[in-house]
Amino acid sequence: MDEMIEKRKAATVLIAAVIVSLALGVGLTKVGSGFATRSSDGIIVIGSAKVDAKADKAVWTLSIQNNGRTPASAVTGIDSGINAVQKYLVDGGIKSDQLTLGAISSYPTEEYINGNPTGRILNYRASREITVRTKDVQLVSKLSQNIGSLLQQGVNVSNYGPQYYVSTLNKIRPELLSQATKDAKDRAAAMTKAVGGKVGSITSVKAGPIQVTTPDSTMTSDYGMYDTSSIDKTVTATVTVTFKSN
Repeated sequence: MDEMIEKRKAATVLIAAVIVSLALGVGLTKVGSGFATRSSDGIIVIGSAKVDAKADKAVWTLSIQNNGRTPASAVTGIDSGINAVQKYLVDGGIKSDQLTLGAISSYPTEEYINGNPTGRILNYRASREITVRTKDVQLVSKLSQNIGSLLQQGVNVSNYGPQYYVSTLNKIRPELLSQATKDAKDRAAAMTKAVGGKVGSITSVKAGPIQVTTPDSTMTSDYGMYDTSSIDKTVTATVTVTFKSN
């Protein structure tokens, strides 16, 4: 009986050892794949680089709406609203040639009862957009934050919020890709050195999409991201580099 119990214990220990061994193997494989991938072509490493940037172009669209009993009265109210917005912008420092007026749109508001149209027109709604395009991003930010003064005057204006852009991305991108490639090489060298190997020559480089985000953001997109909500931005580039393994 004692001999049978000992055999069972030995078998249990052996099975446990196999399970632990497999678990460690899987764990190491997963950890390794977080840094690089080994393939028949060599070692594949992802490198990255980022730089802080400031927007140097702003596009800000405002929409003026008005309701009227007739199409004519709705449009008349739009004209006074547009004049008030233009005055606010120009008095605030925006040049008149930096303003673009859109077309006036007008449509009827139908009456519905229990989800069904009655055929009766309640009123008419008109709207028109005015767009600011300027390089003075700080001025646009200031005017956007104080747009409430127009609402206090009774102007029915919708503020969609300014959009801020970096016009120098074409100049930033090549340097970032160069730094990202160097980062990939440094990572590959560190990993291969740890196991007594050396990094070979580069066999292929594939650039990933540029990510333009708010500072300290962790958001990314497979197709690239371009956040336009903030003046301060972080531009990030990634590259996938394949090295020969020696």
